[in-house]
Amino acid sequence: MLLILAMLTAAAPDYSQHVATQRKKYGAAIADLAVVVEPPFVVWGDAGDRQVQQSAEQTVRWAVKHLEAEFFARQPAAIYDIFLFRDATSYQAHAKAMWNESPGTPYGYASSEHRALVMNIATGGGTLVHELVHPYFAANFPAVPTWLNEGLASLFEQSDERDGKMIGRTNWRLAGLNEGLKNRQVLPFAKLVATTDATFRDDDEAVHYAQARYLMLYLQEQQLLRPFIRRVLEQQRTDPTGGTALRQTLGEEGWKRLDAAFCKWVPTLKFP
Repeated sequence: MLLILAMLTAAAPDYSQHVATQRKKYGAAIADLAVVVEPPFVVWGDAGDRQVQQSAEQTVRWAVKHLEAEFFARQPAAIYDIFLFRDATSYQAHAKAMWNESPGTPYGYASSEHRALVMNIATGGGTLVHELVHPYFAANFPAVPTWLNEGLASLFEQSDERDGKMIGRTNWRLAGLNEGLKNRQVLPFAKLVATTDATFRDDDEAVHYAQARYLMLYLQEQQLLRPFIRRVLEQQRTDPTGGTALRQTLGEEGWKRLDAAFCKWVPTLKFP
């Protein structure tokens, strides 16, 4: 298969060795995959050389540029592989062949064990941008709480540019959030920021995802998202939940005022 060096850097030999190592490690399981080096990632896919290169240049490169310029100072410490499979059948089959596992989501997931982002690219490029956030948080905030990790990642599932900056737009999670508000499933924000990974991923996981995502959108629309993320990263040792950084960013808008403002704001949003 074609090896496309999308960017020549001093570290290029490391990427070449990485590709060779992965080819040997996975053998026949990835023999059908084209590969593109797009630092700090290596992008693999089974939709053909041209499509893999297009995903690397138009999605990965674009997202990396913005994530590094606007949010994160450190790149992932180790090379991450991005595996883009053309449909659900290929996605499931390759995960089984490579790791003897079945994906728990039809869209995609990040695996710290395999240092890989794995996805069914037929579900859209938003899944890819979402997953790219996770290795950046791992490099810049290793103990990042799940609500923040998934909140920012989910924000960029539907992404665009405004004034040269990456932004999130409303997306399909809005319907679930409105339903959650109606059914009183939305947590007070003081409780959301205190959730563990297990409580975030409980029976109300979809609502928690939506609430965390739209909190990020709420901050973005008030020009507070980037100051918030910067404060979170600076204070991670003393503020591991991000709650203090959130209160400081909001200023006089305390928890109760945030809860009230958020519940009033969400129904004004539209999607599509």
